[in-house]
Amino acid sequence: MMAQTLFSKSLLVMALGAVVLVLIILPPVLPTYVVILLSQTMVYAMAAMSLDVLIGYTNLGSLGHASYFAIGAFATAILETRYKAGFAVSLFSSIGIAAFASALIGLLALRTTGIYFLLITLSVAMSIWGLIYQWQSFTGGDNGISDIPRPDFGRWININNHVHFHYFILIFFVLSLILIVLLIRSPFGKTLVGIRDSETRMKVLGYDIWLHKYLAFIIAGAFAGLAGSIYAYFNRFVGPGDAGLDQCMEFVLMVSIGGPGTLIGANIGALLITFMKNMVSGYTHRYLLILGIVYVLTAKYAPDGIMGLIRRFGRGQEP
Repeated sequence: MMAQTLFSKSLLVMALGAVVLVLIILPPVLPTYVVILLSQTMVYAMAAMSLDVLIGYTNLGSLGHASYFAIGAFATAILETRYKAGFAVSLFSSIGIAAFASALIGLLALRTTGIYFLLITLSVAMSIWGLIYQWQSFTGGDNGISDIPRPDFGRWININNHVHFHYFILIFFVLSLILIVLLIRSPFGKTLVGIRDSETRMKVLGYDIWLHKYLAFIIAGAFAGLAGSIYAYFNRFVGPGDAGLDQCMEFVLMVSIGGPGTLIGANIGALLITFMKNMVSGYTHRYLLILGIVYVLTAKYAPDGIMGLIRRFGRGQEP
């Protein structure tokens, strides 16, 4: 059993390494549109992995994770366009503001459990969406904030080139992946897994359940803020839709379809949802209906997501 586990981990590391290698080698020869979609996928994958820390490893089904993504995006947009703060200040400020917002919201949301936790996180997310939509003097309202300048690294690196910007995003994607993997494999992360599997048992062992959940909530919000900040530079426009119900549900779909509690599943889900959304929306405005059908089929035939289905096939079990 131990040898099988080590073999599975080795395959996982090799698979992740192969994906990163592909993301390094192929962009210069791929069509521009595909490179842009891959860049967008990596941004959403960072947000999806941060949500997976809650859903997959802590058993906290947050439905409002797009709030912290949008807070990070708007913080960067406002700092860059109005205060000319620069890349480093905007990035770290966005992470800090998103973490602070998640800390405040966590104090409210974590007083509840189950369906009430779902409703609180979704209600807060819709409140933040409403604030962004109504506060026109600060957020631009329905018009959002456009013409967000990309980081300037001098004349030797043209960050406006789509391939160069792809590598720029890749750096933060790999860094986020490494940090989240280290978090999950740390004693703190193993405690989160223990809380997910049996909260009562961990409480009996003397662990502070609420504090661990609260810290996980803040950490997930900080990584979502990082993703939002990079998204602002990528899209060069942020609007109320980035905090809307559609965005909230898309992040949940990415984790659920890929397979919660795997991290690689969140990346697979981000890839599928991003490409499917952009491809399907070219033919119909009802792409959300298509995504809903995909989710229903996944819930019926692969309740543990694509990664769960792969594991079952690997063990020779019936799907």
